[in-house]
Amino acid sequence: MRKLHLILSLLFPFPLLAQNSNNVIPQNNTVKDTARQTDLIDIGKALFRISPQKMRAERDKKIYFSILPVSSSAPGGSGNVLITSTTAGVYLGPKRTTNLSSVTFAPYWNFKSRFGLPLRSNIWLKDNTWNIQGDTRFLYYPQYTWGLGSNRKYDERTLVNYKYIRFYQSALKRIEPYLFAGMGYNLDYHFNINNDNPEVSLKDYTGYNYGTGKNSFSSGISFNLLYDTRNNSINPLPGVYANLVYRINPGFLGSNDSWSSIYTDVRKYINLNPVDRNQQNTLAIWSYFWTTLNSKTPYLDLPSTGWDPYNRSARGMEQNRYRGRTLFYLETEYRRDITRNGLLGFVVFTNVNSVSGSGSLFTSWHPAAGTGLRVKFNKGSNTNIGIDYAASKGYSTVVFNLGEAF
Repeated sequence: MRKLHLILSLLFPFPLLAQNSNNVIPQNNTVKDTARQTDLIDIGKALFRISPQKMRAERDKKIYFSILPVSSSAPGGSGNVLITSTTAGVYLGPKRTTNLSSVTFAPYWNFKSRFGLPLRSNIWLKDNTWNIQGDTRFLYYPQYTWGLGSNRKYDERTLVNYKYIRFYQSALKRIEPYLFAGMGYNLDYHFNINNDNPEVSLKDYTGYNYGTGKNSFSSGISFNLLYDTRNNSINPLPGVYANLVYRINPGFLGSNDSWSSIYTDVRKYINLNPVDRNQQNTLAIWSYFWTTLNSKTPYLDLPSTGWDPYNRSARGMEQNRYRGRTLFYLETEYRRDITRNGLLGFVVFTNVNSVSGSGSLFTSWHPAAGTGLRVKFNKGSNTNIGIDYAASKGYSTVVFNLGEAF
């Protein structure tokens, strides 16, 4: 109960910042004048002398596509991979009353033993009456692991091979302006699990009894509470985001073992230059608290760095570096335009986490930091290409993304 009280105290002060009794969603009026912006599409038109057609009256439903093929290092330690990240943004209702929906498909392949087909969606129906969230993946995923907690050094890792199917779907209905509640279904199936070292099983290496055999199957329902004042999740404008997910995995739905968890995610975006809304000058703060509520959670379903819903946390650390029964994470990032037309920008960020497993939470902290370049790809959806360099003790990496990390 102490954990639950802590989570609720972290989560619920934010909805008190803005309340409105009207049925129409109040608006975040921080909207950029895209006529004054320049993106890579504009540059491409100029280079190839493509004459734009006469401006048509903008319809409510408009789709914005962004695509980024790139070679990058794979999280978890499998060398370089070829990633083709495609993001589509669309308004399913009037822009004045409807958030931008987004769908991201980012398949990757390292030409050897690793590939992934992740499809994620965040859909806002007309006037934000419903929010539909989806996360479907099929992964062939050899990945390093360091067991529970923080005791092992970096070179004491072991490689775990497995295949992974994820199917998450949830539907949330608006109950108050900016406030949504709903339910979802969550499935995690890890199979063909084996340690790269045949002399040491994953169970022996981790000292953990659940989900360390050949297969691990978790099937459950979730109860979701969401508070979101952002207009655009691809590149959030100033606002607040808070999400609470309580997941139950009972045996009668097929789970190998009954277990439950709580994931709470809070983000705040502060505009440091309110006079000129066309210039990015933002301080972004992100924190999440993820914990299991009993001892039978499968090993690969335990809270772990880099395993937030969009795999964007812990930049500068290898994915899966720290795993435990409870994980606390905090990140801050400063975002600023370099050019007046918004084509180029930069970010500076730092993050820290603490896990329980080989000790108590908050007794061992793991920091990382980095900086990055931003290039405006599509000003209509405010989508940036992000190129980040991040580092922590004994490890560094370059990360490519479409859209902001959070």
